[in-house]
Amino acid sequence: MSTHPQPEPKDRPARLTVGVVGAGRVGPALASALQLAGHRPVAVSGVSDASRRRAAQLLPGVPLVSPAEVLERADLVLLTVPDDTLPGLVEGLAETGAVRPGQLLVHTSGRYGARVLDPALRAGALPLALHPAMTFTGTAVDVQRLAGCSFGVTAPEQLRLAAEALVIEMGGEPEWIAEESRPLYHAALALGANHLVTLVAESMDLLRTAGVGAPDRMLGPLLGAALDNALRSGDAALTGPVARGDAGTVAAHVAELREHAPETVAGYLAMARATADRALAHGLLKPELAEDLLGVLAAGTDAAQGTEGDAR
Repeated sequence: MSTHPQPEPKDRPARLTVGVVGAGRVGPALASALQLAGHRPVAVSGVSDASRRRAAQLLPGVPLVSPAEVLERADLVLLTVPDDTLPGLVEGLAETGAVRPGQLLVHTSGRYGARVLDPALRAGALPLALHPAMTFTGTAVDVQRLAGCSFGVTAPEQLRLAAEALVIEMGGEPEWIAEESRPLYHAALALGANHLVTLVAESMDLLRTAGVGAPDRMLGPLLGAALDNALRSGDAALTGPVARGDAGTVAAHVAELREHAPETVAGYLAMARATADRALAHGLLKPELAEDLLGVLAAGTDAAQGTEGDAR
């Protein structure tokens, strides 16, 4: 939950009309959260059928219009489009005169800071980068999950309070990220969240191959505890055969994966090497056990590279 007190909507000043450009999973949820804070969604743009369904579900009654019309109607515009689309969109809106002076223009890209909005800034807009550190489903549950969600905030210094206030109104917790640190910030989140999904999905596939009927039920408590321990204790939470230096067990893992799921071998070896390095640095992996373990990992890597070379 957010630790910031939330006044009643009727007691909050300067309620804004809100528009959304890009009705993907993020934009409608943020607009819905702003609506709960007393702001008024007035327009949304979306092209695909899925986008239109999301808009209808989360923002019922809000008209679907073109991006230019969204900017014409709204005081606060959420640009919730894919990262690679954002620069061109901003330039296009600025060049066509769609941007109005004094208009709050907010993008939700993790990769970019406020500088990507420079074309709109030159047209008089007020640029804000507010990135929710959360995965979105495109359903009403996303609005609830925003409570206590951290937002990576980047904006000109004079707009910092406005940016942080909007995040707090959505139930989030503002975390200031310097402009030059945005790519690293985004890489860190992708490393943890995006790759976690891949790891869990691969683990479930392997458990099914091993005959486990309900891999999700088996993994749920284990992964929940591992995540909680990692967040609380960092490297001190490392456990398992790599952290213990069980070279024979790791070699058996590699052999089994090579037979049953060869596409997972490279990822296993890379993560095992990273785990070994962290366990060594933290004093969990004894140096005398590390040598054999690292030898197994090196041999596995060489074998994997040799297989790739043969495939070519």
